[in-house]
Amino acid sequence: MKNLIRPAVTLFVLMSVVTGLAYPALVTGAASIVFPDQAAGSLIKVDGKVVGSTLIGQNFTDPKYFWGRPSATGPMPYNAAGSGGSNQGPLNPALTDAVKSRVEALKAADPTNGRPVPVDLVTASGSGLDPHISVAAAAYQAERVARVRKLSPGQVKEAIARHTEGRFLGVLGEPRVNVLMLNIELDRQRPA
Repeated sequence: MKNLIRPAVTLFVLMSVVTGLAYPALVTGAASIVFPDQAAGSLIKVDGKVVGSTLIGQNFTDPKYFWGRPSATGPMPYNAAGSGGSNQGPLNPALTDAVKSRVEALKAADPTNGRPVPVDLVTASGSGLDPHISVAAAAYQAERVARVRKLSPGQVKEAIARHTEGRFLGVLGEPRVNVLMLNIELDRQRPA
C-alpha cells in the first residue's frame, strides 16, 4: 500500500504545481506581453481614471447619452459578476411588459421621434453585458443626443460613424457601435 500512496501523492503535487501554478502563470505572462490591453481587461481611462471597459456595457439613462442594450443581470444592471440573460421567451408576458416599458421610456426621452424602436434597445443580450448597439439603434437616438447636447445632428452622426465597428473578418456579425466609447467622445466634444 505504501508503494502506491507515495507515487500518487507525488504525482498529485507535481500536477497541481504544473496545472495550478506554472501553466496559468505562463499563459498570463504571455498574454500580458502579446495582448497587454486585452489581458488587462480592455480598460478605458479618461484623464488617468478608469471609467469602464470596452467589453462591458454601462447603464446610461440620461438623455444626453446614447443608451445601450438593457441588462438582465442581477442584482444591478451590467453586473459582470452575475452575467446572464433573463431567459424569458417570446411568449412570456414578463418579456412583453418589459419591452413595452422600455419603449415607453425611449418615447418619453424623445417624444418627437416617431420611428420604430430598434429591437436591441428593448431586449437584453444573452450575457446582459453587451457594450454595443446596432448602427440603427445609434441612429434612432442621434437626434435626441444632438438636441440635448446642443450639437448638430451631423456632428453626432460623424461620431457614430467613427465608433462603428465592422463585421469580424469582414463577414461575421453585424456592424456595431460601442456605446461607452461614443459617449466618451461626445463628453469631450460638448459636455451637457
